[in-house]
Amino acid sequence: MGEDVKRRYRSSKRAESAARTRARIREAAARLFVEKGYTGTRMKEVAAEAGVGERTLYDVFPTKVELFGHTLGVATVGNEDAVAVADRPEIRALREEGDPAEAVTAMVVYAADLLDRAGDLIMVSVEAAGADPDMRAATEAGAAATHGVHLSLTTALAARSALRPGLDAADAADILYALASPHMHQLLRRHRGWPPDRYRAWLTRAVLHELLGAGA
Repeated sequence: MGEDVKRRYRSSKRAESAARTRARIREAAARLFVEKGYTGTRMKEVAAEAGVGERTLYDVFPTKVELFGHTLGVATVGNEDAVAVADRPEIRALREEGDPAEAVTAMVVYAADLLDRAGDLIMVSVEAAGADPDMRAATEAGAAATHGVHLSLTTALAARSALRPGLDAADAADILYALASPHMHQLLRRHRGWPPDRYRAWLTRAVLHELLGAGA
């Protein structure tokens, strides 16, 4: 085996090991943040839950804010790829979808899946925003980004004259932002115990009706 091949092999193994460590830390952090809240979760507890030393934890995530941001970010998009939701291929595709009902339904499915992965953590950040300036800034940035994704869809729908009469893109985005919010997801999926299929079906009907007038 050549020296270059050996170096690449060792580098690949190190990268795989680092990814596994991040995953263990991330999974442990998610459990503790949801169980204890952001303020109530201590870094030493995360290290113990993940089965790593505190020094290892701090080498990977120097602060709790960075740990939470990484944990929520991966839960939001589903992987570690540094691509924002707005730039994801599936989001670009639904903006280009020629059938308005199909575009809206695809957005609802995407939003529901995202909230099932990340909704509990988003609510942790909302609850911590009042006491932690960093969390408040992150929460506000996340909310603005989410509304921006919704506005990009409703703007595309408005350009096709697909929105129901009297509804403009901005108001449509606000409606989608409210109906597909983590708060509504928390109420129905967690507090009321709705199963995923029921939640998705209700959300689809509500958004199609409010944005396109479908079923009116």
